[in-house]
Amino acid sequence: MPFHGSSPVFVGRSAELAALTEHAHRARTGSPSVMLLAGDAGIGKTRLLGEFARSSPTRVVTGGCLELGMDGLSFAPFVTVLRHLLRDLGRAPFDALAEDGEHELARLLPELGPVPRERREARGRLFEQVLRLLTGVAAPDGLTLVVEDLHWADPSTRDLLVFLIRNLTDAPVQVIVSFRSDDLHRDHPLRRLLPELQRLPTVDRLDLSPLTREEVARQAAAIRGGDLSPDEVATLHERAGGYPLFVESLLEDAGHDAGTLPERPRELLLAGLRRVDDAARSVIDIASVGALDGGRIGHELLAHVAELPETDLDTALRSAIDANILLVDGPGYRFRHALLREAVHQDLLPGQHTRLHLRWAEVIDAHPDLVPPDRLAVEQAHHYHAAREPARALGAAWRAARHAARSFGYAEELRMLERVIALWGRVADPGSLVDGLSLAEVFDHAAAAAFDSGEFARTLELCDTGLAELPASLRASSVPLDRGAADPTGTARSVTRGRLLRRRGLARIQLGEEAGIEDLYTALEVHPPDDGNYGFLLARLASELMLRAEPVPAGRLPAGHPLLVLIGRDGEGPVSAIELARAALSHTERHGDDCARSEALITLAALQAGDGLEAEARAAFDDGLALARAIGEASMEVRALGDLASLLRGRGEYAQARDLCLAGLERAREASLLRVCAAFVMVNLAEISVETGALREGLDQARQGLGWASSSLHRAHLNCLAGRISLALGDLDAARAAWAAVEREAISGRPRVNHALATATFTVELHQTLGDFDAALEAGLRATRDIAVERDPAYGWPLLDALARLLSPLGATDTAAARVAELRERVERPASLMEPNGPVQAALRRSIRARLADADGEAPDASRVSWQAMAEEWGRLGLPLARAEALLLAAEAAAVAGDRGGAAPLLRDAARLAGEAGAVPLERRAASLARRINVALDPSNGSTPPAPPAGLTPRETEVLRLLARGHTNAAIAAELFISAKTASVHVSNILAKLGVANRVAAAGRARELGLVH
Repeated sequence: MPFHGSSPVFVGRSAELAALTEHAHRARTGSPSVMLLAGDAGIGKTRLLGEFARSSPTRVVTGGCLELGMDGLSFAPFVTVLRHLLRDLGRAPFDALAEDGEHELARLLPELGPVPRERREARGRLFEQVLRLLTGVAAPDGLTLVVEDLHWADPSTRDLLVFLIRNLTDAPVQVIVSFRSDDLHRDHPLRRLLPELQRLPTVDRLDLSPLTREEVARQAAAIRGGDLSPDEVATLHERAGGYPLFVESLLEDAGHDAGTLPERPRELLLAGLRRVDDAARSVIDIASVGALDGGRIGHELLAHVAELPETDLDTALRSAIDANILLVDGPGYRFRHALLREAVHQDLLPGQHTRLHLRWAEVIDAHPDLVPPDRLAVEQAHHYHAAREPARALGAAWRAARHAARSFGYAEELRMLERVIALWGRVADPGSLVDGLSLAEVFDHAAAAAFDSGEFARTLELCDTGLAELPASLRASSVPLDRGAADPTGTARSVTRGRLLRRRGLARIQLGEEAGIEDLYTALEVHPPDDGNYGFLLARLASELMLRAEPVPAGRLPAGHPLLVLIGRDGEGPVSAIELARAALSHTERHGDDCARSEALITLAALQAGDGLEAEARAAFDDGLALARAIGEASMEVRALGDLASLLRGRGEYAQARDLCLAGLERAREASLLRVCAAFVMVNLAEISVETGALREGLDQARQGLGWASSSLHRAHLNCLAGRISLALGDLDAARAAWAAVEREAISGRPRVNHALATATFTVELHQTLGDFDAALEAGLRATRDIAVERDPAYGWPLLDALARLLSPLGATDTAAARVAELRERVERPASLMEPNGPVQAALRRSIRARLADADGEAPDASRVSWQAMAEEWGRLGLPLARAEALLLAAEAAAVAGDRGGAAPLLRDAARLAGEAGAVPLERRAASLARRINVALDPSNGSTPPAPPAGLTPRETEVLRLLARGHTNAAIAAELFISAKTASVHVSNILAKLGVANRVAAAGRARELGLVH
């Protein structure tokens, strides 16, 4: 990806830019205007002023104060401004100011001539000449004077600026003054000057705020040349605090996520430390160690660590606050900026760093009541680790991980468990510090946390390493498990192995790897059946096989396998997903695993819904959802809500389905599971939006889901959905980009059926929209060869509908006829086998039958009746886009039948519905047909349409368009629903009116007239 040191796009300051522009307009129209632009270093003041200057219609002159101290170079910004004006305007405006041939401005610009003699009123005359010069050059179009970095201004600059602010009363001059609000320490002269200026009626103030997380994401994407992951954005926003300069610096540094602060912001941030004495610096150093992640430091805890007399501590803290390094925050303090704490902390000497962390850890041990309970173990773990106390750090990290798990803090749990793993080899008897667990069991816990964080690649790594910790006899899948062994240690290891295999399999599936299902089968072979976790394995395997629409293969389980015994099977035949789900329920009844029971109930409900058993499915959903809520299993609850929404969507109950999706998202947000669960819910929510005609909303939801999706499967599915929506909106570039993203995911092996069907549907529609009929046809044939469409009706019917569109006689060619016939058979076979679940799928089946009838050359009147009936049905179900297309097809049939009057209202309704949804291609199809049959889509519109070019009639204009595209007279007749003889007459008239001899010349004139491109 290309890297830009600064953002090539201007991000997140549109409101501020608009405020400056409006402020400039007021100045140009006679209202004197001064704007004080305030913000911390790095907040983006200079970039904002640069963008304003580039977009301003008036002259903008800028001068900056220099960092030379308050007694530095006098009038520095005004010297720069005057020199710019002299360069741009020449001497004339300056010479007009000279009195007796003397230039007071020569005191600032030696190139104007000799410096006038010293006199008492010289300073006043200088100020007056600057005022008159700015007033003169401002007329008549206005002038913007920008003074940057006023916090560094010398006294003379401040005096001249105040003079101008008070005296530019009639001139069209805008004055903008920027300063660093974080540099205004207690004795800074601006502390007194700014309140005086702000009392003036001509003075406004604009304070710049940090960028939001979304704005940081856009800035980072522009700099990096591609989107960052949600986790990268969150980390970058937290560290940079939304300051654009710090965002740029952290991105520029290759190790921006490794905790090392780049030099550029480091020096900027540490500059304030030069203004404090040693005692204050010592307290600031102590605070930097205690303020974890830029958080608040309680006063009492800080006092215990500092061990200073109360008066001395207060004095040091007051100094740090006056220097804008620390801020008062409730009963404690915080650093002004998270990166400032980082800079101070990284500036500690090695020995100082170790001593201070140990001191903080010991004080927290002595005063645990001064730390919030949810942070106690984390802070102990952090400080002991930094103090190089591995045993105490490991124990605290384990306690912190357990606490994080109880509060759904999976990412923090993973971070703490990885610290436990890292410290394991440095501690004698580490198991005693982690409740007696083995290292392999800790890896299992870490893998679970990684999976629940959406870190599937990391889950895979942790499972691999955890499995390697087990004895070789347990790692080899070919070694049978001795189920009768009375060895608790061996049983525990077998359970751990089964759990690690299960987690690895599920992670591989999310990453699109075929080996994932093999891991689940291996886990089934080795997991002790009497362990409570066995039921959960059965439930998860049932869920995955349901999505693949396949059973456990025959012969995979030997006779006498515990699963076969559980389901009462003697032979070695295949085991279906519904048998697995019921086996899981049976197992949980004996072993009391409510989590596995909830999972099994939800899977059973989805399977029953797929079989059309709606009442049974609804009851199982309700039971599974209630149980998930009772035991606090948020991921199960979200899954149940999403699956139930899918069931209701198929029944056309869109409002209730949408509410369930929104409830699922809120639950995922509460439980910090957005990266794990939200993408699946967003698929359902976006599909609901699309079907109900809210294309833009659906596209936004699909893209939001992509922002959360950590699974290759979910990303591929969401990109298919985003691509199909883009096709419906007419955005081919976005559709192509979505297709490229699907291909990048590279799902291997036998994918889930819903994903395979969704991908096939998008592929067919994309090729058809691009006009590549052969590629669309080949994609359709390949899909129906490779996928058992009837196994997933929810995604099977939309694919068959897309394939049926390819069967139109107008789309087939002689060379494609055989393949079209084959495709037809591949549409009809699953359509005859597959029972629709709910009224929406039933309507899709009738739509497919209508398309097949059209492909057979059904009479126009009969076709019109079929499509009008479909339009009414789609209308009852609340699907406006499907209704619009049915109306359009009915209108086409009416036009073919010669009933243009009957086609007109159908066309108008179709165009209206398509336009309301933003379905540009569908709206264009309606407009094209309306032109061809001379129907006004909006007869109530009294405006006169533009006259056709070159004296042609509207009908002749349509004929010329088609002629220029290479249509024969017969093809023109078919397209415009007229006779070939009439088309021939139109062509003759066109040649005569254009004064050309043949069709080729007429086509050239059509291009000149802009009728074709």
